[in-house]
Amino acid sequence: MLAKINPKPLSGTVPAISSKSMAHRIIIAAALANGVTRVACDTTCADIDATIRCLTAIGAKIDPIDGGFEIHPVLKSLEHGILRALAGATLDCGESGSTLRFMLPVACGLGADATFVGSPRLGERPIAPLTDELMAAGCTFQGATGLPLRTSGRMRAGRFELPGNVSSQYISGLLLAAPLLDGDTQIAVTGEIESRPYIGLTLAVLNAFGVKVGIEEGATPGGLPLTVFTIERQGYRTPGAIAVEGDWSNAAFWLSAGALGRHSVTVRGVTPSSIQGDRAISAALMLFGAKGQRNARAATVRPDNIHGIELDVRDIPDLVPALAAVAACAEGTTRFTGCSRLRIKECDRLEAIATELGKLGANVRVDGDALVIEGRDQLDGGRVSSRNDHRIAMMAAIAAVRCASPVEIEGAEAVNKSYPLFFEHYRLLGGDAELIDE
Repeated sequence: MLAKINPKPLSGTVPAISSKSMAHRIIIAAALANGVTRVACDTTCADIDATIRCLTAIGAKIDPIDGGFEIHPVLKSLEHGILRALAGATLDCGESGSTLRFMLPVACGLGADATFVGSPRLGERPIAPLTDELMAAGCTFQGATGLPLRTSGRMRAGRFELPGNVSSQYISGLLLAAPLLDGDTQIAVTGEIESRPYIGLTLAVLNAFGVKVGIEEGATPGGLPLTVFTIERQGYRTPGAIAVEGDWSNAAFWLSAGALGRHSVTVRGVTPSSIQGDRAISAALMLFGAKGQRNARAATVRPDNIHGIELDVRDIPDLVPALAAVAACAEGTTRFTGCSRLRIKECDRLEAIATELGKLGANVRVDGDALVIEGRDQLDGGRVSSRNDHRIAMMAAIAAVRCASPVEIEGAEAVNKSYPLFFEHYRLLGGDAELIDE
């Protein structure tokens, strides 16, 4: 699908969609709990559909209801894991890295023989540090270097060790699996933990489902930071009902459009007290010089004289595409550091940001694991590729706000991965976007 956008400033109010990061975790926890859970989640997307599909394959019953889901859990016990034969079950993760990295340890914790499949790109994304730990705990794999990946055996409780510079999703996956195990579990992480706020999301969901996690901070004999998460033998307990909060990661694109336009943009349904790390978008845009305000139910950003900044994005990698669009039109130089994790997203997102913004006339270069952008008052416009990456497609659409001529986005359907309503909401804010089947 081709999106053709005629440049116009965006303004007004748009509703937040449900947080994809929270929805993954809550739906998984509900499917592993001791009773029925009603989950308020008023939007879904391809990645969440993938997690639901995988949970259904291992025995959960997930029914759509008005404004969310009613989730009947997988039949299981701490002693025996899953309580029905699932040899040969296929878990289709689609393009969702979160689904694969969460569901693989969960399936191993349940002792569910399963075959994981997904898109070619998902099979190229790294998983080896996680599979190494699962094999050490008694699981076996066929095809451990890619997809399809066949798992058998049940994961033993014990101590798992990972470096802090791996994907935080590996740590979250082990945390989600730990309550399924017949014994106490420790997850020891050596070094500074990257994308730590996402682990905080996992801990919050575990707490909501009655799972207590001890956290001990220390150091290795060599002086490296050491964080040990301890989960004593216990199971998930349903809260009965739980709501998925609004998504800051996708709200970031609209708030960035507010910084680039002529009038303010408000996202309704996000809260400043959220534990989502990407709530930092408001502070980042104000560093650029934009003006903003937040209350308990919404965030607003309005334009002002924006200028280049230097920002470490190690804990907020998903904000970089939106912030890069702002930086491309900010006076002076912006330098984003700590961008290494962007190379293993749906595409090499670091290279894609530089190349695709460059096609629109931006001055962007990659410097090691940093992204350096020399701002211009106005971009040219042109034709870009989404690279089958939802955030690259949305970045280009937001950059169009400050382009002199139309922007065309090839593969615009990539937004369905996290935000199927993106172009509908784009038009709600006054944008001129035409979608053309190719």
